[in-house]
Amino acid sequence: MIRVLVTGAKGFIGQNLVVALLRRSDVEVLTFEIGDPGERLTGALGDADVVFHLAGVNRPSAVEEFGAVNAGLTRHVVDTLHAGARRPTIVLTSSTQALLDNPYGKSKLQAEGVLKEYVDRDGGGARVFRLPNVFGKWSRPNYNSVVSTFCHNIAHGLPITISDPAREIQLVYIDDLVRSFVGLLDSGQDHTFAFGEVRPVFTVTLQTIADTILRFKDIRMTLVSPDFSDPFARRLYPTFLSYLEPTEFAYPLNQRTDDRGTLAELLKSHQFGQIFVSRTKPGITRGNHFHDSKIEKFCVLEGEAVVRFRHIVTSAMSAYQVKGTDFKVVDIPPGYTHSIENTGSTELITLFWADEIFDPGMPDTYPAKVNQ
Repeated sequence: MIRVLVTGAKGFIGQNLVVALLRRSDVEVLTFEIGDPGERLTGALGDADVVFHLAGVNRPSAVEEFGAVNAGLTRHVVDTLHAGARRPTIVLTSSTQALLDNPYGKSKLQAEGVLKEYVDRDGGGARVFRLPNVFGKWSRPNYNSVVSTFCHNIAHGLPITISDPAREIQLVYIDDLVRSFVGLLDSGQDHTFAFGEVRPVFTVTLQTIADTILRFKDIRMTLVSPDFSDPFARRLYPTFLSYLEPTEFAYPLNQRTDDRGTLAELLKSHQFGQIFVSRTKPGITRGNHFHDSKIEKFCVLEGEAVVRFRHIVTSAMSAYQVKGTDFKVVDIPPGYTHSIENTGSTELITLFWADEIFDPGMPDTYPAKVNQ
């Protein structure tokens, strides 16, 4: 069993780390918060194999708190270990500002120096992560990151302020950071001082961040999904969703209803096309058209149907009986006029996929009956 102490366990990074650690059966998690009794920290340090020292301040009420907490608490941790018998590896969340001439950066650099002393004097191990901005779920708006502020405000319909649209900031994603942390538990104890790395690091302008999040909010109207081949968008979208109020998780779709039934588009993407669903009344046939290049897939979710095809040149015919209990996908190749008929006694529910977003100006859809 690996006994892991997390200081600052209720903070943004701490919460995410603790959740990940608790998933492991070989880890016992100990926690400490600023304000907890000192004996709690002393006892935990006496048991810990690894210490993730995350506790600190970056927006104190007085500038003196930078040194008192960021460097001072680190000193207290090291001195407590020096007085005892254990020499755990200490993992410190420092900052890229440690090389800058400001009170916060200076306090982080001092904390790094304290850990170097711990390694040289006591034979312990230390890993220092000089982090840029960290973003992800549970980050506090107006405190941890501009990303969290933008996500919170846009999700709640509040204005955002962009001081310099062209300003670039570096970002790492919380789950990438946590994976780097947890990976240290499996690498064995190393009694050296070293800097840890988190990858990937994203360099993005403030305007790009804001524009991307605003597009995320519009998805419920446009239905157009982000390009998830972009690793930054793949991380930013779940971050944005984490700021929605629980009462705002669900949203209605625009339904088109006629005498055949109802159809609604679910999701669109310039990369994978679009998904839509229909309800079709008994005895009704949809389709009777073909495409030159567009391809589709049909999957009946409930009810019974027959999907019919006719080659538009040879007139060769084929048909597939499908029902919701089968979860069978029917491919719709180009050059075949096709239809789907509800042959059951109940409503037919069908999920459709097309490889492109429907463009009324270039629909690539041509009427032609299957049964001439």
